Amino acid sequence: MRKSHPVRRAVLAGAATVSGIVLLLSLKPASDPGSASAAGGAAPPVAAQSPQGGRGAGAGTVTGDAASTQYGPVQVRLTVNGGKITGAEAVQAPKGGQSDQITANAVPKLNQAAVAAGSADIDAVSGATYTSAGYVKSLQSALDKVAAAGSAGQGSNGGGPGGEGSDDDGSGGDGSGRGAQGTQTLTGAVAQTQYGPVQVRVTVSGGKITDAETLQAPKGGQSDQVTANAVPKLDQAAVAAGSADIDAVSGATYTSAGYKQSLQSALDQAGG
Repeated sequence: MRKSHPVRRAVLAGAATVSGIVLLLSLKPASDPGSASAAGGAAPPVAAQSPQGGRGAGAGTVTGDAASTQYGPVQVRLTVNGGKITGAEAVQAPKGGQSDQITANAVPKLNQAAVAAGSADIDAVSGATYTSAGYVKSLQSALDKVAAAGSAGQGSNGGGPGGEGSDDDGSGGDGSGRGAQGTQTLTGAVAQTQYGPVQVRVTVSGGKITDAETLQAPKGGQSDQVTANAVPKLDQAAVAAGSADIDAVSGATYTSAGYKQSLQSALDQAGG
């Protein structure tokens, strides 16, 4: 009996090993499509938001790629309607220290230039060379996305009466109705706020706001940062709403109120 113990132990050990292998095989995980992402792999790229239905459709927004500069990233978002830029906004721009003041001065001018030119062929703002270069680069990438969306949607906007002039009850496009009024640039009255004056200039074409620019805004100290954040949002909101009925920007209550007051006075000059 004493001699049989080692044999029994060997048999039991072998059986345990086999059982362990079978158990491991049965626990092998199934293939998981999201495992690459969970393991730290790159996630699938997010599709860019482009105007619905291509160039001939209604308004849409397109965000360009972020462009790195010596002082921080610059990223541009466009509002496009009928293949034309109707609004431009810098969703990222250099900030901190002196960059706040440079951004507050340069970004509104670059936004206005983008709308006026309808392309990335715009001049750099004096004193903001790096910001301007990053802006142009991101703007061009947004325009490339618009062009790609337009190519996909060509042929879908041909047919109905009036074509692109359908906003004027199909009366035949740019040569009649409100579209014949041309373009007006209207400067609102200066609105005084607790932190400084605010003054807005709008471009109106065919009875619609196609661009908004802040000529004056609070500056100095913390106001530089507040202005740099709020002004591009207010400019974009004015174009999107087509009126002074826009929401205040969080953290910029006084600037927003002054902006709306000056914007309304500019619109009053357009005769409604």
